[in-house]
Amino acid sequence: MTRNEISRRSLTTLPFVLTYIRMAIIPLLVVILTPPVPESSLNLAALLFLLASLTDYLDGILARRHNLVTSIGKLLDPLADKLLTCAVLIMLLPLGKVESWIVFLIVGREIAITGLRSIAASVGFIIQASRLGKNKMVSQTIALSLLLLCVPPYQTVLDFLGTAFLYISLVLGYWSAMDYFVNFYRAAKNQKKKEE
Repeated sequence: MTRNEISRRSLTTLPFVLTYIRMAIIPLLVVILTPPVPESSLNLAALLFLLASLTDYLDGILARRHNLVTSIGKLLDPLADKLLTCAVLIMLLPLGKVESWIVFLIVGREIAITGLRSIAASVGFIIQASRLGKNKMVSQTIALSLLLLCVPPYQTVLDFLGTAFLYISLVLGYWSAMDYFVNFYRAAKNQKKKEE
């Protein structure tokens, strides 16, 4: 990570601002989803969650298009995603929308990958989001959006589809995690060979 990448100017580019907005939405969602939660609040939370997820999509496009991709951005962006999804998952627990075991597995996976990214960064290796990881994020976004929505005539269908997408995201999450660990192991092994 270069000095230029952590200058005030680089940390206030539009992709970073979008990431900061995503992180600022997290406490709002926590407040809105604190029980008791009226139906209107669930729909507001769904809207905010979708807007936050949209900033994730936009910041990546803008960073690549305007050559603003940085090492710190590669670390901060997935961290903001993980905080967002974990916060919503945890807040859905007391509402009975998700099972505790699936929340534990998803949050545990996110903590493990964040730890791996930190270890990798400390040795100069940046783990970027893979295609599997991105697909996991998309399925999680769909799942949580459906679980947050409150439309009484269609509630059973929304909850069923949300839960189904959550299971899909769980499978993709652990598949991508295995891929990240294997890639890091290979990179570390190659680096060790070069040093010998």
